[in-house]
Amino acid sequence: MNDELGTALRTWRDRLDPAAVGLPRNGVRRAPGLRREELAILAGISIDYVVRLEQGRAGAPSAQVCGALARALQLDDAEQAHLMRLAGHAADPARIPRVIPGSVHRIMDQLAGHPLAVYDATWNLLHWNTLFAATFGDPSTLPADRRNTLIGLFEASPVHGRVRHTAQELAAFAESMVADLRTTTSRYPDDPDLAALLTRLQRSAWFRELWGRRVVAEHQGSHKVVEHPEVGPIDLDCDTLATRGSNLRVVVFTPSPGTDARSRLDLLAAVGTQEIAAR
Repeated sequence: MNDELGTALRTWRDRLDPAAVGLPRNGVRRAPGLRREELAILAGISIDYVVRLEQGRAGAPSAQVCGALARALQLDDAEQAHLMRLAGHAADPARIPRVIPGSVHRIMDQLAGHPLAVYDATWNLLHWNTLFAATFGDPSTLPADRRNTLIGLFEASPVHGRVRHTAQELAAFAESMVADLRTTTSRYPDDPDLAALLTRLQRSAWFRELWGRRVVAEHQGSHKVVEHPEVGPIDLDCDTLATRGSNLRVVVFTPSPGTDARSRLDLLAAVGTQEIAAR
């Protein structure tokens, strides 16, 4: 299987025009595609590892490395799924998917001017862009379990700690999220991580009360006001887009019409997270 993985990587590397990834065609190339060192740079791995992968001398790459290779090689979703299978990461239909397809990464790249995040079907935060971190606070400073929206909501430590809710808005948000989670339980009844999450959430009397209503619905979106410590309140509309097959949730925040949210987001985009925090 390692030989087949190496052959696939070489084939995909050879077919990719360097110009398609912004690389100059300087010097004489023995092959029309990417050089190994170029793939290594684009994927954020060592050239030695690329060589060993292509020669079938490396162990199976992690799912994270496969994702980085898929983005660097501009694989479509079917090719990325094939790469995952070759590396031994075949999807288990009983488990909640957490691999972000290349098509979703390309969509995120096109929406870089908006705060954006990707969650799995249990609302674990998997990925966020720079503007999301600048707007809501950097999630990388939180422990992994605290990046789950439901845990944050019912244990009073929300990922979106800067979001201002009225009591009515908070109640509606909690009801929608719990109804969405019940939908997930019917799709993945045997997922052990989901079972563990439900056990943890049952500690909350508020969650138990909402869960007992047995409402089933998909969370679509809402309006949020972010109280940013530097640029002030930012009025945002929040839309949730579910991906086909994987049930990932791409959450996009756009400026509310008739507000100055766009200019405030532009300021955050210009100064970034570290610069504004240092003021």
